[in-house]
Amino acid sequence: MIPVPTEFLTRPLAHRGYHNRSLRIPENSRAAFGAAVDAGYGIELDVRLSADGEAMVFHDASLERLTSVPGFVRERRRSELEIIGLCGSGETIPALDDVLALVAGRVPVLVEIKKTLDAYMGNGCSLERAVAHAVSSYDGPVAVMSFCPDAIEAFATAAPGIPRGLTTCSFRSRDWPELPEEVLDRLRNVSAYDRLGVTFISHRVNALHHPRVAELKSRGANVLCWTVRGGDEELEARKVAHNITFESYAARAFVPS
Repeated sequence: MIPVPTEFLTRPLAHRGYHNRSLRIPENSRAAFGAAVDAGYGIELDVRLSADGEAMVFHDASLERLTSVPGFVRERRRSELEIIGLCGSGETIPALDDVLALVAGRVPVLVEIKKTLDAYMGNGCSLERAVAHAVSSYDGPVAVMSFCPDAIEAFATAAPGIPRGLTTCSFRSRDWPELPEEVLDRLRNVSAYDRLGVTFISHRVNALHHPRVAELKSRGANVLCWTVRGGDEELEARKVAHNITFESYAARAFVPS
């Protein structure tokens, strides 16, 4: 079990970087990560696999919401993705290793492994290996998480010395219609926590009062949460969570007692 560095508990984590649409700073962009560093915030980001096996920093499976290009991240090579513009901002899709070089250990980086839903049934581990390759040589506070227990298991094999956790929520069937109810039940109960040797969860903010969250916290798990969008919500979240992932406002600095 690898504990999460204290930096992940003392700096609010900017969700997909400190992005700001009005300032033309798109999510998961170099500009958003630079803005987070300048403000002293930690960074949460998402990674997906390119066609040639590279970890690219992008949230959606599809390119269409954030770019003018159709299709999927997995269909294009790194060199193709790196020249695709984000939201007409002048920013392009970065690779994980480039983002880590940009941050250079100045603030903590929380990497979320994003996979298509069939991955919950154990489909491949190329992305986990790509992430492991990028973070294993990184000289700075870094941790990895995923909704998918199989992804964290594969990542642990590839990079056993990197802190890891699970992204969690209520896993309602209407939100995850592709998954069988027995799988959803295991996920909502965080059944894989002990088996995977993880030391933290990042739980959806509106479900922090789930009894399983309290149980894990009582056993020493660090509890992060996603995604806080205002000061009042932050105050409520901090009654349970050790730290927050936030967007759409300036989170307050926080050092736990």
